[in-house]
Amino acid sequence: MSNKEKYRKLCETEESIPIFSKDWWLDAVAGKDNWDVITVEKDNRIIASLPFVKSKKSIFYLLRMPPLTQTLGPWLKYPKGQKYANRLSFEKEMYSKLIEGIPYSDVFNQNFHPSISNWLPFYWKGYSQTTRYTYVIGDLNEVDNIYGSFQSKIRTDIKKAEKSLRIIESEDIDQFYEINSLTFSRQNIKTPYSLNFVKKIEEACKINKCRKIYFAVDEKERIHSVLYLVWDQEFAYYLLGGSDPELRNSGSMSLLLWHAIQFSSTVTKAFNFEGSMIEPIERFVRGFGAKQVPYFNISKTNSKLLMAREAFLKMKK
Repeated sequence: MSNKEKYRKLCETEESIPIFSKDWWLDAVAGKDNWDVITVEKDNRIIASLPFVKSKKSIFYLLRMPPLTQTLGPWLKYPKGQKYANRLSFEKEMYSKLIEGIPYSDVFNQNFHPSISNWLPFYWKGYSQTTRYTYVIGDLNEVDNIYGSFQSKIRTDIKKAEKSLRIIESEDIDQFYEINSLTFSRQNIKTPYSLNFVKKIEEACKINKCRKIYFAVDEKERIHSVLYLVWDQEFAYYLLGGSDPELRNSGSMSLLLWHAIQFSSTVTKAFNFEGSMIEPIERFVRGFGAKQVPYFNISKTNSKLLMAREAFLKMKK
């Protein structure tokens, strides 16, 4: 049995593997033949893994993030009752073995899960790190307290939207994509993923029962905003959303997010706004009282040609 086959078996039973590292998610966003995984075993059990997605651009071989996938990175099965010093030793040993298994690429680039706070073994092997941020509501147990932590503008938008809109669940992915794409067309930007690509994610998430599609509609059945939610054992993720530019002042997105947060409290532990590095988006999601949480982007360029190009671009700046 190959590492990949063993990993598929692990994903069937190990709930602590994040949704974006699950085999079925990688099948959907990369294709079954375009990803692989490095594993470390003990007593015939996988205790560490690092999935990666392969691609080629021109003459360059790349290991990087697939679309609509927030994080990859290592997963470890920690021994129970570890002291902190022993935990760090375990991480060093496992990460070192995973790094040894990474195949050659001209560029390696992955976002690591926010739970990973130790990237030193990667630094020692020549990798670089950039800190990125998402916003997280970390405890969904007290939903009333969460609402109280919203900024006044968010609460006002929700109350305004509740007067004229209702939230419905839908499985109409074509209609969802149409509204989602309006967000990009308003900015004269091509939607960075196709309808067929989103349908692959939808099919996989529907089979694995870990998604909701919400529409905010008015009495005329006009769709004001849409939201696509996915979740795993630890987090619910605001994966995709969008609003009709002509109706975007109705408060519909605030209402949708509040509805998604309430639902998420019934299926998981925390709500992740899924990356907030763009200033207007950061300002909006910060209004929900979420905590700023760092996560690491880990990269390494092996191609001398690309290294020279990067150095030249830095000099120009």
